[in-house]
Amino acid sequence: MVNLLAAYADRPEPRSVAVVGNQPLPPDPRRAKAIDACDLVIRVNGFVVDEPGGPETVGSRVHVVVFNRAVRATKHVFRDYRKRLYLLVEPGRMHWEPEDIPGWWPGDLGYVPVPNREVVLPLSDALGLPSREQGLWSTTGTLAAWIARTSFPHANLILSGFSFIDDPNQTHWEHAAGDSCIVGPEHQIAAEGRLLDSWTKTGETELLR
Repeated sequence: MVNLLAAYADRPEPRSVAVVGNQPLPPDPRRAKAIDACDLVIRVNGFVVDEPGGPETVGSRVHVVVFNRAVRATKHVFRDYRKRLYLLVEPGRMHWEPEDIPGWWPGDLGYVPVPNREVVLPLSDALGLPSREQGLWSTTGTLAAWIARTSFPHANLILSGFSFIDDPNQTHWEHAAGDSCIVGPEHQIAAEGRLLDSWTKTGETELLR
């Protein structure tokens, strides 16, 4: 997967990677420019990007989309899809999730499944989640951040749009796209927040609120 990610980046060995979650954020030109300046920009599920002429908030570049089967597709998800890499995370396949992709998925758009054994389970181990025995696993956003950090351990990593770092006890998500939903019972976001926050102490990961 590392080589595949690198093939979509601006350079073969990315020196900077941004992973952008879907927390609603206020405009911030510095944040937007920092995200768009990265060699590789990863966005998650039903993401939004800055519109031309609109407020600068989370930037507009997209190299990789990490999504799950329940994605609520915004108008941005499939824009320029032939130029992006789509990574499907499906930890539920270890227990109950079906193999079929959604019927609305574009027929000419391929995707790459994220391996549970090599990617999802090591993250679950780091979080202390018994994903092999129980239906517990990380959010798609944390999995995207894990993919970035483990694929390019020496790159500068920018994280933005991860509300649970500051609010680990929330029971509902607010999304930048304007919708909301409950925090799924399969997630332990306090543990995820602690993990991502610990990365910011290393000097190679920056959280842009």
